[in-house]
Amino acid sequence: MEYETPLFFHVMSYASDADRDVVDMVSGNPDWEPPEALRDGLREYADFDADRFQYPPSEGLVHLREEIAARRGVDPGQVIVTNGGGEANYLAMARALERRPGGDVILTDPVYPYYPGKTTLLGGEQVFVPAEHDGQLDPERVRDAASEDLAAIVVNSPNNPTGAVYPRETVEELVAVAEAYDAVLVSDEVYDHYDLSGSFVSALSVDSDHRVVTNSFSKTFAATGLRVGYAIFPPDLVEDAKSRHMLVNVATTRPGQHAAYRALRDTDPAYHEANRELLRERVDAFTSALDDAGAEYTVPDGAFYVLARFEGFPGTLENVEKLVDEAGVAGMPGEAFGSAYDDWLRFALVTPRVDEAAHRLADYFD
Repeated sequence: MEYETPLFFHVMSYASDADRDVVDMVSGNPDWEPPEALRDGLREYADFDADRFQYPPSEGLVHLREEIAARRGVDPGQVIVTNGGGEANYLAMARALERRPGGDVILTDPVYPYYPGKTTLLGGEQVFVPAEHDGQLDPERVRDAASEDLAAIVVNSPNNPTGAVYPRETVEELVAVAEAYDAVLVSDEVYDHYDLSGSFVSALSVDSDHRVVTNSFSKTFAATGLRVGYAIFPPDLVEDAKSRHMLVNVATTRPGQHAAYRALRDTDPAYHEANRELLRERVDAFTSALDDAGAEYTVPDGAFYVLARFEGFPGTLENVEKLVDEAGVAGMPGEAFGSAYDDWLRFALVTPRVDEAAHRLADYFD
């Protein structure tokens, strides 16, 4: 079976192999510190008895699932702790396509490229709905794209790559479309702690048996290598998802789960606000320099990405490599995220060298 291979690692390798200094703005790896409670949890685990280094319960450590459930207002039995947000999305999409094999999966354009890749891998059909100019998603366009073949709608808010945060009305309408076609809304909320607008609404706020919410501690706690995420399923969808999780992964890392639990329990909210403030400052600095470069750009309401368009310089892989070689800045080609923004480039503001990268771009396009 052929399926799309995302370009992230190609671009990162190209930048790493460059003959000059390059500011890496390719992937969403936060450069700030994880919370101390996460480190404490890992240190604590090192001294546990030997039995704590064996297989955990497949669906996740009980105390972590209970902590997640209490915070999200669900029953612990609905929570599956996964190998990062990637597996959580895979399980949710697989469950939807088990219910309607070969069915349609509605995706946004632009889109995080792992979603279409997973769609093809799971035997689904990709159906794209263009985002609005500001990155928002019009539920009526989704409804127009839906048919009796609909298996899933996959959305991400706060959004990668547009930075859009969907309002309550959009979330409610997307659930309604899923219900109308007996499909599943998969709501990837991995950037929920990076809502810069204060308007984020979880799909869990809508009571429905037709929505699955996924999340991860990779971004929340600046620990993408921890590989601990989770999915929250409706009661009638969760058991088969647990079986698939067991067959694919058996379980995810036991020390990582405990560290995530300690971080959830003991991290002061000020940690998250400080990171959001850092991002606001970086957005201001980066977009100010883009003004100097005469670029058009998006200002994110959430997550930590900026899309930029430079006149006469479309967002192709070839041009991304040219920027690495000639400007010393590595971003992602807009064409990697679909066709709606294929003239654009995406930059991840997860480097302390944001100012330097911005000025390099301004100088290059001057």
